[in-house]
Amino acid sequence: MFRHLLPALAIVLAAVVAPAPAHAAVDYGAAGPYATDVEIGAVNTLYFPRDIAQSPRRHPVIVWGNGTGGAPLVYRDLLLRWASHGFIVSAANTPMSNLGISMRAGIDELTRRDADPASAFHGKVDLAHIGAAGHSQGGAAAIVVGADPRVDAILPIQPGPLADIDDVRVPAFLMAGQWDSIVMPWLVKAFYNDADHIPAIYGEVRGADHFTIVGNPGPFAGPTTAWFRAQLMGDAEARAWLFDVSLRSRTFSDVRIKGF
Repeated sequence: MFRHLLPALAIVLAAVVAPAPAHAAVDYGAAGPYATDVEIGAVNTLYFPRDIAQSPRRHPVIVWGNGTGGAPLVYRDLLLRWASHGFIVSAANTPMSNLGISMRAGIDELTRRDADPASAFHGKVDLAHIGAAGHSQGGAAAIVVGADPRVDAILPIQPGPLADIDDVRVPAFLMAGQWDSIVMPWLVKAFYNDADHIPAIYGEVRGADHFTIVGNPGPFAGPTTAWFRAQLMGDAEARAWLFDVSLRSRTFSDVRIKGF
């Protein structure tokens, strides 16, 4: 009788002792649990959880800057992806975002709405956790806005050169595209090399050109969502995902990390 039980026992023991693949169940590139909504204003477009007025929690903020000549609609899929994970995204409408003026105005506006009892955002904006992100010229703007003391983390994606990362005092995730011929990887790497005073990551997205992020964000969705979940929500699983060598190697052709 015991001889017949041995194969079944071996299967049970294997299931118990076999390690689960690290982070296999987490897909940060997929949509999050929140239904989303969009509000187009004169200066900024908001992407946010649809039922934010009934939310039992405060939601971190991401301010966004567009590439030259761009508009939030160009990056709609990525911004909605972040909103579905519980972020309030304030995207500057301007096609010339380098100075970051409209991005800072987005923080000001959400501060007013959070304090306004008549607003759906009243008491729902986590002003203690704010990130700045952008693409191309908007990536440079994310660095510029990163000097604002209200900002806690930055995500410059293929950033243009008109910014000084020496002014930034918060963690930075600098993303390049392996085949980007407009903002070439060495330009983004120069920002990373200069960021010797802050925690920083350089991630070169495998196979990406300058416009891969436009429309469907593809390989940019997972790392950017994980970054902000780790930095603004304290998500330990997202942080572990970012530092998992095997997962990083599938997305990036070059990764460099310092200060963490």
